[in-house]
Amino acid sequence: MSEKIIIGLDINTIDEVEKILELCPDCVWFKVGSQLFTRCGPQVISLLKRKNKKIFLDLKYHDIPNTVKNAVSSARDLEVDMLTVHALGGSKMIRYAREAVEGSSTKIIAVTILTSHTKEEIQKELGIKWELEDAVFNYANMALSSGAHGIVCSPMEISLLREKLGSNFLLITPGVRPVWASDTHDQVRVMTPSEAISRGANMLVLSRPILKAENPHLAFERVVKEIENEK
Repeated sequence: MSEKIIIGLDINTIDEVEKILELCPDCVWFKVGSQLFTRCGPQVISLLKRKNKKIFLDLKYHDIPNTVKNAVSSARDLEVDMLTVHALGGSKMIRYAREAVEGSSTKIIAVTILTSHTKEEIQKELGIKWELEDAVFNYANMALSSGAHGIVCSPMEISLLREKLGSNFLLITPGVRPVWASDTHDQVRVMTPSEAISRGANMLVLSRPILKAENPHLAFERVVKEIENEK
C-alpha cells in the first residue's frame, strides 16, 4: 500500500467515486477538486472519511485573507487532511490560512505555477517577469516562510526546490505520466512517476492514467511498483 500516490477524482458523481474506491482499495489518498466538489459538495468528503481514506481538497483558495481564512476553517471542520491555496494570494493570505488550521491535523499546501502554464503565458498574459523556474522558487519560498506545510509544483521544478529549500516540507506534484500512458492533455511540464520520486517528490497526483485505464486497479498497482523500484 503506497501513500505516495494521490488519485485525482476528476469525475462527476458519488457513484463514480464509489466505483473507484472499489477498484482501487489499496489507495490511501484521494484528491477532491473543483469539478467533483462543485457537484457533490461535502457529501463526497463524508464518503471518503467513512472509507478511512485521506483527503486532499484541491480548491486552490485565492481571495482576500479573511475570506480564505473562513473557507479554510470550513475545510478544517470537514477534517480534510490537506488543502490547497494559491501562492499568488500572497504571504498575508497564506498566514491567515495557516492560522485557520492551527490545532488540527489539516495541512496547507501552496500551489505555485500551474502545470498547464508555459514561460510565455506567465510573462505575456499574467505579467510575471521572472523566468518560470524563478517564479516557482520565489512563490514556494514565500509560501513556506508564511506557514504553508508544503508546495505543489510541476515535476520540472522538484530538483530546484529541494536544492534551494531543503527537504523539511511536503512536495506534491501533478503532471506525472507513466511511460505506458503518453496522454498529457493540457499539462505541458510532465515527467514519469519514478523520475519525480527520484528527484524528491513526496507525493504524486494521478488522475487520467488511472481513471481512464481499462483496468484502474492494475494501473494503480503498476504505478506503485514503478515508484517502489526507486527506493
